[in-house]
Amino acid sequence: MSNITVTRDIKAGVAQVWRIVEPVENHVDWMADAESIEFTSDQRRGVGTQFLCKTKVGPIRLTDTMRITRWEPNHAMGVEHIGLVTGSGVFTLTALDESTTRFEWTEKLTFPWWLGGPIGAFVGGKLVLRSIWHGNLRRLAALCERAN
Repeated sequence: MSNITVTRDIKAGVAQVWRIVEPVENHVDWMADAESIEFTSDQRRGVGTQFLCKTKVGPIRLTDTMRITRWEPNHAMGVEHIGLVTGSGVFTLTALDESTTRFEWTEKLTFPWWLGGPIGAFVGGKLVLRSIWHGNLRRLAALCERAN
């Protein structure tokens, strides 16, 4: 299992950051590793929402099946990975002041044997994904700060 956490302070209030993060279908606008999102449930917001995320990391492409497990507007969004890659993740928003939000992204992922299992989790998770997700948070911050 790979435990990954990335954090960024965003120069925008919590409500503004949530407005950008809340529409799951728009995560492709700031996540470089997410190519497309297709809902598999009628629901598009809140706990129970299910979707497929076509993911690309270098030469590796897969479809990640996810379900929203936590939905606290302006505070947290959690997911369960229930496809080839399993585990859980959560975005947490914390107000540092009226105009600054700390965005923390934590994932606990288990990779299948054909992606290297524990070794793939270390290399792919700790080294590659952490770097990609730092870039994702830079793009998220730019969207939030521009919309402010």
